[in-house]
Amino acid sequence: MFSYSDVFLKLIIGFVFITLLIKFSGKGSLAPTSPLDQLQNYVLGGIIGGILYNQSISIAQYVVVLSIWALLMLTTRYLKIHNHVVGKFIDGEPMTVIYNGKLLVKTCLQANLSAKEIDFKLRSAGVLDITTVKRAILEQNGSITILGKYDEDVRFPVIVDGNIDMDVLSVMNKDEEWLQQELEKQGVENVKDVYMARYRHDKWDIATYNTK
Repeated sequence: MFSYSDVFLKLIIGFVFITLLIKFSGKGSLAPTSPLDQLQNYVLGGIIGGILYNQSISIAQYVVVLSIWALLMLTTRYLKIHNHVVGKFIDGEPMTVIYNGKLLVKTCLQANLSAKEIDFKLRSAGVLDITTVKRAILEQNGSITILGKYDEDVRFPVIVDGNIDMDVLSVMNKDEEWLQQELEKQGVENVKDVYMARYRHDKWDIATYNTK
């Protein structure tokens, strides 16, 4: 027999779980920028919506299922942030699709982008002439970021999550030896200690994991 009280209680529990999951996993899930954020929202919505009107599933079973999913998401997110290999496997990495005015067809195919799709993304970004592009990056969420040939500075971070972006170094016409020397001048001994580092207008903006 259909019970409004059962549905109401499940709604309350679902609301509490969503609120807690957003609180502990970060507000990035409200504006998904990675496949994991999308997956978290879709599956959580499916669990709540699918169980809500199913009278054969008890409140206890409902809570257990939500708890398992929340634990899985929090564990995966932690590993993604603290382990580069896991993060790369789950979210992938930004991919350079245009370099120094040349379209990298192989990279576009690896990203499963058709010529029509890449053309649409470039036009949407205001790019009418590929030769004017110094670097175009396909982000994890499918958007595209453009660096023009005549831009004065590279807008992208050189180091992210303790890992060097070799493409950015290449665009800057620098190498790892130069980067290490620069980090030492800033009092940073190990790249792995750096959360994010940007180099613009000949100045460093470095945030380390122990930055207060």
